[in-house]
Amino acid sequence: MNPPKRLRTTDNEAEDRGAVDVSVVVPMYNASCWLDECLQAILHQDFTGTMELSVFDDASTDDSRNVVERWRERLEARGISVVVSGHNFAQPRGVGYAKNKAISQSCGHYFCFQDADDVMLPQRVRLQYEASTLHPNSLIGCKVQRVPEGSTERYTRWINTITQDQLITQVYTSHGPTVVMPTWFCSRNWYLKVGPFDEGGKGVPEDLLFFYQSLRQGTESETIWKLRVDFLQERVLNQWESFTIWNAGKQGRKLYRSLSPTNQKKVKAFCDVDDNKIQKGFYTYEESKQRPKPKIPVLHYKDASAPFIICVKLDMTGGVLEENLNSLQLKEGKDYYHFN
Repeated sequence: MNPPKRLRTTDNEAEDRGAVDVSVVVPMYNASCWLDECLQAILHQDFTGTMELSVFDDASTDDSRNVVERWRERLEARGISVVVSGHNFAQPRGVGYAKNKAISQSCGHYFCFQDADDVMLPQRVRLQYEASTLHPNSLIGCKVQRVPEGSTERYTRWINTITQDQLITQVYTSHGPTVVMPTWFCSRNWYLKVGPFDEGGKGVPEDLLFFYQSLRQGTESETIWKLRVDFLQERVLNQWESFTIWNAGKQGRKLYRSLSPTNQKKVKAFCDVDDNKIQKGFYTYEESKQRPKPKIPVLHYKDASAPFIICVKLDMTGGVLEENLNSLQLKEGKDYYHFN
């Protein structure tokens, strides 16, 4: 059964809709000649989660709005809801303003930023969504192909060959953000923490300003995380022969990925109380360069063995976590440590 057609044109009405996994955010200004190819690519995404297209028209004088409306039925038949609005000012308000308005009317947990004159490959939303769920406090980018091939050759080569370390070390070059804006994907929470985009209009590099603010936020939180992990390894894990991570969810997996290779090998299992996680049987470390990739068992906490690193927030389970720990008759500081 196809979802009902929706027409939303105001910010407040976004609150009336159920949330979707991904909102494709498209600021639009006189883009009619590119939109068919852009929207067709959105239609052909192989992502199996829920999606919406959120378009804000920044005073276009061509038939861009009509082009989007012509695609509405095909997109909604595919399960992609369409949200379109705009303003009637005589002049465009700028890309930053249009992005903020497209976001304010959207209801996605994650944002895929799409320029109206760009085309995304079929796997883009799926792959970036998977990466963003693993790294929710990050801007996720990707490589690009230029059309026509060979245009802006040096810039394109830079985008596609930059290393993970160079994403930080080359932020001072004239190229602009090392994660280029047309490829951005991030969580709503990250946008709310970092944003909104600057609305200064023409001549204001709203993407660069947002990128720098992301670095400020990310550097602070990731630096603190790294310090905590390093101290845990120094004082506890380096003395243990093996241990179990209590939490097979995001925080537990993030801790595992942050450990040194030596301490990763000491992780004999994840444990949890969530049947869905336990039934999967294993956590596969997909980002590992090892072959075969490490697979760590996921067990019920009653079937796991100490010592434990507890990656569950204190006082957030209504006492259930504390009761479970007490039932195992464990001693804090010997059989387990909290890391949450």
